[in-house]
Formats: sequence, C-alpha cells, structure tokens
Amino acid sequence: MNERLATPDKEAIALLEPFAGLALNQVQLVATASHAQQALQDLAGAKVLGFDTESKPTFARNETSDGPHIVQLSTLDQAYIFQLNDAGCRAALAQLLESPTLIKAGFGLGDDRRRIISKLGVDLQGVLDLNAVFHERGYRKDMGVRGAVALMFNRRFLKSRKATTSNWANLHLSPAQLSYAANDAYAALRVYQALGLNG
Repeated sequence: MNERLATPDKEAIALLEPFAGLALNQVQLVATASHAQQALQDLAGAKVLGFDTESKPTFARNETSDGPHIVQLSTLDQAYIFQLNDAGCRAALAQLLESPTLIKAGFGLGDDRRRIISKLGVDLQGVLDLNAVFHERGYRKDMGVRGAVALMFNRRFLKSRKATTSNWANLHLSPAQLSYAANDAYAALRVYQALGLNG
C-alpha cells in the first residue's frame, strides 16, 4: 500500500468545464463592527465554513507582508469577506476563528495560520487543512483547490493571476477581487462536503 495516487495535472484540468461558484450577490463585504455583528448572527448556526485569507503581495526582496488583509468565510450560499482595518470587525472575526466547534476548512493553511496568529493575536481553533485529508487518503502531493475541484467535481476552478497578485489591502475591493476571494472559500467547503467529512 505504498503507491501514492496522482493529482490531476494542469493540462487535464484545462480541458474541463468551469466550476460554478457563488455570484457577486452572494458575497458580503464585512468592513465595520455593525456588519461584523450581522455576519456573526448569520453564521451562528454553521458547523463548517469554507476558509481562506488574502494578503497584499510583496515584490521587494526584503519586504515583509503585514497580511492577512482579508479573511474569507463561506457557507453554501453566502460568502463573507472580512476586511481587517476596523477593530470591531477584527474582534467579531476573532470569535469565529477561536471557536473550536466551528470547523474552518481550506487549502494550504499553514501560512494563513501563522499570519492570522501574528496579526490578530487569536488562538486559532477548528482549522482543517484539506491538503492533509487528501494526503491521508493516498495522494502524493498537495492537492490545492484547483486539483481538488477537478478530482471531486470534474470541473476547472478558475483562478485569476491578476486577482491573486492584486492589492488586498485596498479599502475598495473590485468585483473581481470579491468573486475570487469568495469562491476560494466556497470551493473549499464544497470539497469538504464531497469528501464525506463530518459536520
């Protein structure tokens, strides 16, 4: 039982039909304490959320990131993009991030975890890296959201390099940024469910 399973390659994924994510009207930008309190109420009954973060990229050799600049949490029908400028917004988000009973599922979360702890000083609980689940099931390298969506749904997850490397610290996020960020978290939740995990 030493044989490891292969992950889908880029060429095969490119031939697939696109993955249908959340529409913009299913994405809420959470930037103030009052918005954050409403989001907490909306998410009060959730047991599992899709989870990701975005940070403004650094390009200079010695430049260090002060991210994350946003944190994304998603249900099956609504994504919440938390901007981290407002103290009340950060405090509300911390309640979700510190809850051990609320599972936050995503991909490649090691760096996200370190940055969140460093920036927000929260005791991050209930985080599940889906790459680890695929590894336990015999896949030989990190799956990532693209590979997982291809494997589980036979669909191509669209990732825009322009959005990936955009300024996530900007107070006014573009529709493309909101859509990209929301669907990273949403796709993780869909994969979590497709894996048949509890929650």
